[in-house]
Amino acid sequence: MPRKDRRVLVDASTLDDAGVFAHGRGEALVQTVDFFTPIVDDPYDFGQIAAANALSDVYAMGGTPLTALALLCAPETELPAEALAAILQGGLDKMHEAGVSVVGGHSVRDKELKFGYSVTGIAKRKRLLLNSGARPGDRMYLTKPIGTGILATALKQGKLDDSHAKRLTRQLATLNRAAGELAVEFGARAATDVTGFGMLGHASQMAQASGVTLQLRPSAGWLLPRVREFVAAGVVPGGLARNREFYAPRILAEGVDEETMTALYDPQTSGGLFVAIPPRKAKAFEAAMQRRRVWHVVAGEATQAGEHLVVLSPSA
Repeated sequence: MPRKDRRVLVDASTLDDAGVFAHGRGEALVQTVDFFTPIVDDPYDFGQIAAANALSDVYAMGGTPLTALALLCAPETELPAEALAAILQGGLDKMHEAGVSVVGGHSVRDKELKFGYSVTGIAKRKRLLLNSGARPGDRMYLTKPIGTGILATALKQGKLDDSHAKRLTRQLATLNRAAGELAVEFGARAATDVTGFGMLGHASQMAQASGVTLQLRPSAGWLLPRVREFVAAGVVPGGLARNREFYAPRILAEGVDEETMTALYDPQTSGGLFVAIPPRKAKAFEAAMQRRRVWHVVAGEATQAGEHLVVLSPSA
């Protein structure tokens, strides 16, 4: 069996699609890749969302993204050149907003359109954020509301009005840059971005990796507008049921309404960060988030490990 490369600090066996490689004195390269099919109709917006999503893992690990390579799979004749150009321009503009240089890329013919990036960033090894460092007493924060998978499903079905579609697009294209920078500044002990496994999936992973139980108090304020309405109407993505089937045995829910509970399993695209902050720095972290105008909620706290990985109770 081949020996493990000791320079690989964190690899894809413990993260969704990222790896960390020892580099220089006290530094590490953070490398990640992500691409997917369109989640919105506008090609420029799709490019921006794909870029924000690809950058998210670097921010979640306390890193600064430096370079990116574009990945494009596209039908040869079905899409006009103007649409492909708009996708690439949207991605490039979002990368420039993040201070990232797009140094190249690769394209292939494919029946289904897909777009994304491979991103390389850098982080201080001593300040690297993983999902395994949460400790009892840490305050837990969520930095974007939940429900993008549900709203994107409603959009595909023609059930989402223009104003809420614009709100969805704006959130999907918002970088996690400020949240990641402040998490590092205020000594976050653990972090992850909330993506395909849903809020409760990623919370369960953090609890298990950290050896704690997460006591969370969800409320309707955690959710994007109209999410509960669509859940009640059965407008949900297929991945939601799979998340719930897999993670529900690890979770105890007490008094949380069904619409909110269902939404917490919703697979997210370009979701926010889920961050564990030491209690002595929690208030300062909240104040800094407000100054930077970063949406956030106090999600709960980490406690000593119990029978369940995550325990949910209604917010006060």
